[in-house]
Amino acid sequence: MRTGVVRTGRACQKAEEMAKTIGVVLSERIAAGLIVDHRIVGALRLYPHESDNESGLVEMHTEGLIEAICEQVILTAGAKDAGCSELTAVGVALPGLIRNGVVEEAPNFPQLKGARIAELLSTQLHAHGLRVPVSVANDADSVAAGLAAAQGKLDSLIRVWTLGVGIGYGRYPFAPGVWEGGHTVVTLDDKEQFCGCGGRGHIEGIMGHRAMRLRFLDMEPEEVFEEARNRDSQGKNKERCLAFVKLWHKALAAGTATSIHMDGPGKFLLTGFNTRFIDLAMLKDYVNQMVKMSPLQGYTLEIVEDIPETRVIGTAVMAEQAVHAG
Repeated sequence: MRTGVVRTGRACQKAEEMAKTIGVVLSERIAAGLIVDHRIVGALRLYPHESDNESGLVEMHTEGLIEAICEQVILTAGAKDAGCSELTAVGVALPGLIRNGVVEEAPNFPQLKGARIAELLSTQLHAHGLRVPVSVANDADSVAAGLAAAQGKLDSLIRVWTLGVGIGYGRYPFAPGVWEGGHTVVTLDDKEQFCGCGGRGHIEGIMGHRAMRLRFLDMEPEEVFEEARNRDSQGKNKERCLAFVKLWHKALAAGTATSIHMDGPGKFLLTGFNTRFIDLAMLKDYVNQMVKMSPLQGYTLEIVEDIPETRVIGTAVMAEQAVHAG
């Protein structure tokens, strides 16, 4: 899937009257981009630059992370591409439970737990002369908003499962609530305690990359799915791999079916580096077994590419909408 990228020149001149926002995503690296009319102007700004320095941000203290995010915002706002119009908002997305600008829980960035991050970012940006509204959202919600913008579906309900180290659940349009869909309970088995939060029976405890590595200490997740697909393999190892692959798909189907029964049918997009493991026919079959009410069967499942631009655009879209709602 592709998202639009606008370069300088005629497109920039055309966008002079359009709202300009900056989207920032915090994950293994900080990605920041200037967004005009739901498209990226210029290239993304990434920090740290070295792709192999994946633990650098996790090891930073809260003040250091705030400073690093603000630096990327200031550099993006000051770039030559940023002269199209006045900056209207800054949006920041990160993994965790974020409500009212406060990080209530952040397993991937524990130093941020309890941080009033919107206030901290605003204060730091003001100190650098950048007075602009700041909104903070969950990164899975930013994926949903970005995909909605890319597909021209900003007036539709879109839900996204992000399959990675953990399991994210994003929803667009944003609705008040917790929406920690990755912690949906999908099994009552007392042995299912692999979720990073410590909870029992969670979808992330089955599907998350970290959880799979804990479950199969003698095999990597890639090897588990490869063994299950190997028609020439036999024995107990093949059986346990096959059984897990079915459980993995049933867990995603159960989370999806639960969302359908609570929030209605609609489009579900599947993204993240572990979508490579999805057997879409198997997944659809399990969901069909779980959703039998005819008014709820108008749903679709689609795998889409996970690219940083989508998340950055979605974060900016949410920030822009927050300004209008305020």
